[in-house]
Amino acid sequence: MVLELTSEEREMLEGKHGKATRKAMEIITALGEIYGAKRLIPVSSVQIAGVSYDNLGEAGLEYLSEMAEDGQTRVLTTLNPAGMDMVEWKKHGISEEFAENQQRVVDAFEKMGVVTTCTCTPYLIGNLPHFGEHIAWAESSAVCFANSVIGAYTNREGGPSALAAALTGVTAEYGLHLNENRFAQVRYEVQTELKETNDFGFLGQVIGNRTGKAIPYIVGVKKATTEQLKSFSASVATYGGVAIFHMEGITPNRTTIPDKTEVVTEEDLKQAQIELDDEEAVIDFISIGCPHASIKEIAEIASMLKGRKVSDGKTVWITTAKPTKDLAIKMGYYDQIEQAGAYLVADACCAVAPLKGRFTGLMTDSAKACFYARGKNKFKTEIRTMKDCIREAVS
Repeated sequence: MVLELTSEEREMLEGKHGKATRKAMEIITALGEIYGAKRLIPVSSVQIAGVSYDNLGEAGLEYLSEMAEDGQTRVLTTLNPAGMDMVEWKKHGISEEFAENQQRVVDAFEKMGVVTTCTCTPYLIGNLPHFGEHIAWAESSAVCFANSVIGAYTNREGGPSALAAALTGVTAEYGLHLNENRFAQVRYEVQTELKETNDFGFLGQVIGNRTGKAIPYIVGVKKATTEQLKSFSASVATYGGVAIFHMEGITPNRTTIPDKTEVVTEEDLKQAQIELDDEEAVIDFISIGCPHASIKEIAEIASMLKGRKVSDGKTVWITTAKPTKDLAIKMGYYDQIEQAGAYLVADACCAVAPLKGRFTGLMTDSAKACFYARGKNKFKTEIRTMKDCIREAVS
């Protein structure tokens, strides 16, 4: 199958719009040819992963610097979390050497016209596509949320392919950009009530582990908040690689209903918690905001911490996007949180910050955070409700 290009797309590929754009178009057309795309399609927004210097290193930074020599974004583009709060990094125990390198990364993106808001929840801070819109996002939880909850169209891009889409304004039409690839494949009947945000994390872990990358159709969930769907999207993407789900009565996409049915019981959710809890965990780090906390969650945490103090020997991070932190400062939530001895950390997250060796045991309300804490940082983990996490912090 031959990939058809417009005259402008051919010009990009021939280098008439600069070296970076040519390299970007080479990446996109190569993906299109691999996956049998007929054409390229315009995207309205991009979200780029691979921002933390802890993950990129010098090799990744060198590539970015090269692209930044003459590359310029053509559509709204935001970033995934960096390895630190870009303003208050020093008080969070980040070294000057790391901070300098992380700043170089963000500067390279900024030079290309990327909006340097570092968040895994771009849909909460202004990078919000509408139903049916084609986008090119990279962060797995945001991809799952965008496809499922919003009804936008995106594949799970890698860092380089997302940047390529930003510099060209197009992506190859394959995968989840095509309606025929968005239909549900397995029906899940949830036979237990989901009350807290972490319950949605458990459900995501159960379905993710069982379904792999197959698209689930979920029945039995009576209601779900944005925060709960954020948690579920992160968990089901982390444990199963799921990039789109259908939740009956809650998500907007239309699909045929699969015949094959799996049942999820209260016992399954309890087992998920058992798997995420390490009995010998000694908790010295509490982190909420994976994916990034909403202003609603921050308001609740501030209320719980008001007039209280974080216990000696414990570090508490509430991670969020910079615009959300700015709003929290305006509303007085930041002062309530920080006066209690906890930190409201913008731009970063416990999954990508350089934390290995600093802590031994993490308590969180996020199934995704447990996955990365164990795999990347070798922490012991416990997963609890947000209220329980704060209770642990001040006990």
